Amino acid sequence: MKPDSEEFGKPTTFEKRCNAGVIAALAGSVKTWFCLAGMAAGLFLAAAQPVLGQSSEPILRLEVGTHNAGVFSIALDPSNRILVTGSEDKTVRIWDISGKGELLRILRPPVGEHEQGHIFAVALSSDAGTVACGGRTGSPQQKDACVYLFDRATGSLTRRLGGLPGWVQSLAYTSDGKFLAAGTGEGGGRADWASMRLYRLPDYTVAAEDKDYSDYIKTVVSDPSGSRIATACFDGFIRLYDLSSLTNQDASSPRALSPVSKIRPPGGQRPWGLAFSPDGTRLAVGYEHTAAVDVLGVKGNALEHAYSPDTSGVKGGTVMDFRTVAWSPDSRFLFAAGSYRSKGDYLVRKWEDGGRGTFKNVPLEADLAALHILPLKQGGMVFSVRDGSFGVLSDRNETTLLGSQAIPNYHSLYDGFRLSSDGAGIEFAYKRGGQAPAIFEVTDRRLTDAASGLWKSLKANVSFQAPITEGLAVSDWKNSLAPKLKGKHLELDKHDMARCLAIKPDRAGFLLGVSSRLYFFNSEGKPMWKMRMPSIVHGVNTNGRVAVAALGDGTIRWYRVSDGKEFLAFFPHPDRKRWVLWTPSGYYDASPGGEGFIGWHVNNGKDQAADFFPNSRFRSTYYRPDVIDRALETMDEAEALRLANEQPGRKPAETASVRDKLPPVVAIGSPLDGAEVSAASVKVQYSARSREALSRLKVLVDGRPVSVEGIGQAPKASGELSVPIPSRDCEVSVIAENRHAVSEPATIRLRWRGAAAKESFEIKPKLYVLAVGVSAYQDPDMRLNLAAKDALDFGAVWNDQHGRLYSGVELKTLTDAQASKGNILDGLEWLQRQTTAKDIAVLFFAGHGINDTTGVFYFLPVDAELEKLK
Repeated sequence: MKPDSEEFGKPTTFEKRCNAGVIAALAGSVKTWFCLAGMAAGLFLAAAQPVLGQSSEPILRLEVGTHNAGVFSIALDPSNRILVTGSEDKTVRIWDISGKGELLRILRPPVGEHEQGHIFAVALSSDAGTVACGGRTGSPQQKDACVYLFDRATGSLTRRLGGLPGWVQSLAYTSDGKFLAAGTGEGGGRADWASMRLYRLPDYTVAAEDKDYSDYIKTVVSDPSGSRIATACFDGFIRLYDLSSLTNQDASSPRALSPVSKIRPPGGQRPWGLAFSPDGTRLAVGYEHTAAVDVLGVKGNALEHAYSPDTSGVKGGTVMDFRTVAWSPDSRFLFAAGSYRSKGDYLVRKWEDGGRGTFKNVPLEADLAALHILPLKQGGMVFSVRDGSFGVLSDRNETTLLGSQAIPNYHSLYDGFRLSSDGAGIEFAYKRGGQAPAIFEVTDRRLTDAASGLWKSLKANVSFQAPITEGLAVSDWKNSLAPKLKGKHLELDKHDMARCLAIKPDRAGFLLGVSSRLYFFNSEGKPMWKMRMPSIVHGVNTNGRVAVAALGDGTIRWYRVSDGKEFLAFFPHPDRKRWVLWTPSGYYDASPGGEGFIGWHVNNGKDQAADFFPNSRFRSTYYRPDVIDRALETMDEAEALRLANEQPGRKPAETASVRDKLPPVVAIGSPLDGAEVSAASVKVQYSARSREALSRLKVLVDGRPVSVEGIGQAPKASGELSVPIPSRDCEVSVIAENRHAVSEPATIRLRWRGAAAKESFEIKPKLYVLAVGVSAYQDPDMRLNLAAKDALDFGAVWNDQHGRLYSGVELKTLTDAQASKGNILDGLEWLQRQTTAKDIAVLFFAGHGINDTTGVFYFLPVDAELEKLK
């Protein structure tokens, strides 16, 4: 078998390629920083490792500012202001949902390739200080799957609870704050991976465990008193545990735990969601792949079926379900949601009388199935969705999406996923069911959507082929757990749901996209290879030579049909303008604003939080349109890189590891984010990690540099800074530099609680403008008409602001003969020298620019010579 593929029943090893490099940045005293130079680097080949092992090398990841895959679990603090979301995209995010859903922090546990690191469960301690998360974390093969504990305020990983037998599927703190419950398991039906374990707080010692499970535990919940917990398992049973006997137990002697009641409710075989009523006397149950909801009575320590809410009107078999359930705080309403939809809308069903009464279907304004719902104390509920979004349903049945969808939705794409004959053009859609179609041409780097005036002509001149689904008698392949070839079941992993099909044009085999894998079978149904996918496969197509797959994380990826090897990936942002195209090692091309969508996840060991660095920080190495040009032609990244490097004029790249070129990482220990302040300065304690000595430290207040005593030319890796702040709410950021690059800012938000500043002391800032425009280039072929005029007009507009927005305006305009290299550099130095922390600086360039052979951008002064760029 080839690298990156799997033999059936046994994982193989794979080779992971990364390369490295870093942009060095110069931060002036103006708010805008100027990236000036870079260092070249080349291919770095890592040693082979187990497919699901935690990676010691940087991993290329998609980062779009919010979740880009299903949010399987959410948790609320007691005030209902803080929401924690855990996603299959391998991140945990903390949000302030009191307003518009502000992102407060991203928690990054250690991860590996493929499924390693998927987050399925999050829980928030009763004091809201600790975030527990788990999923495909750790190593069940070594009986060391784990739960990670993070400090919510600082984002630091404080502890790892290892030794669990299987993937973590569910987590819950008991309502009394005494225990953390963890449910584990694995979809393949391995009984030795399934257990329910209890940790005693505050030291998180193991108090008890029940190993009598035969499938994974999808949900664990605490009753309102904290004395009982219940679990829902895919073995079909609901179990109830009494924890009162553990309260006074010797902490040094964990014990076996057995349920006091165990019942198989009538609604379905795969119970998913559970919710205790506010008085603890009822337990609601939701199911996956079944449009049913049950309510169990809890009498003492016994469970019994009480009633089943009305789920009539739901059609679609296994496609529709009510998997997640919740009660209103007054028990008046019972909510249930999942994949139930009608007339294109995903719905939450809301029953009166705790599920006994009539119901109302309320649209969630979501494009995919709901995965988790929780009640809000003021009424209504908060929900999360498989597309990565989340929102709030108010007590007035009004839906507000707080974490909006930031990826295309390829669900039910089917015939709308089309491929050009050469494999270089794809037709896809931004919305479910093939709505809002678009075309991307790799060769021309052209993205065209149906609203464009070019759409009709492009469709008329370029032929795109829909996936072939007829000719080999493949059946039951659309949203089915049992696809067949000529009536015979195809060999899939347990719980893999078939979603899309594409037959080779010569009918010699076919591709089948499932929940998290892409399979290739020959015409007789023999599996030739299968590939783990970053997310659900919603669409697939092939021209016989290449295969393309549209995935649930919003990416579209190219693979070799011969062995399943990936060689190219594409992400189009839903704004229908920005995109990025990249190879597995991170070489990329992008639209303006698109390069920040990918970056490097760097593990720091199994007991430390990981770091993330946008690929744009390594632009001089990874920005390689020339490699992208050759990737589709060769279907081999290494060969594409070799051919690109052999082009005349390209300097050979040095060999280096990403880790050796990383920027520093800065953290602020105090004050905590959101702290209240009332003085003119604040003591900020910081720490910085760097493989190289720090060369500079900067402090920003509301994005502007401020003067801070004691930083010096050789900054320390940790210390305390006295930072002047304004008498209002503000943000304070600390930035560190080493010889390679500049760190991401460590930022805290401060709330002003001191006396209000008097208006008489308000001082308007000064404005400094440097405007450069070149029309009369010395090279006649480069001359322009309006660049110099634009610079003059731009400066004049700002000059009119003297005495209005600004106390004064200083303008320096360089046009044509004045805009030499030396004068422009002098102007930049003037701008940096004159602008203080209280002023505003504006920089304007009009003229020609050019990228050199390494991708570095240059603005061309009037005396530029293209043959002597250096």
